[in-house]
Amino acid sequence: MRKGALLIISAPSGAGKTTICRKLLARRKDLKYSVSCTTRPPRPGERDGRHYFFLSREDFKRKIRRGELLEWAMVHDEYYGTPRRFIEDQIKRGSDVVMAIDVQGAMSIRRKHPAAILVFVLPPSMEELKARLAGRRDASEIVAKRLANSRGELAAAKDYGYIVVNDALEKAVDQISCILTAETLKTFRFDPTYLAPALA
Repeated sequence: MRKGALLIISAPSGAGKTTICRKLLARRKDLKYSVSCTTRPPRPGERDGRHYFFLSREDFKRKIRRGELLEWAMVHDEYYGTPRRFIEDQIKRGSDVVMAIDVQGAMSIRRKHPAAILVFVLPPSMEELKARLAGRRDASEIVAKRLANSRGELAAAKDYGYIVVNDALEKAVDQISCILTAETLKTFRFDPTYLAPALA
């Protein structure tokens, strides 16, 4: 029996972490996705419970008080957080879980789950990042804020175990899939009693 692995993907807004997660999930049917909670309004096409759990600020604060979040943070003036029960249940069952979260959340989870696999996705250039953000349907002030915050997020890349440059989507997905495969085969993830017959 193998313990489940927790794969955390972080990136500045517009670098492609959500698209990469979607592609990984399509490719690896055994991989589970952790849906985050947020107080930001949904973008066109986003569905509650699939892309995020969209909560009011009071509902979000209630989850904090009840200890229902593994981590939470204020990002771009909105709350974001990770439901605790889903992550812990899946890992106990031996399932691998991927989550796309911000830098603050990733560092918080790493303190609680040191074996988490941290991957930071870089854009090919700042110019490309600006172009991707400009192509979104967010208000111009939101785009400007996300671009300003991206510099601090990029500085945090050094704290991650892996860096992947998203200059070609399929290549980035290939690389992260390879990282996950290698990490899930590490000896410490296997129950010693499972290994014992092979060593007898």
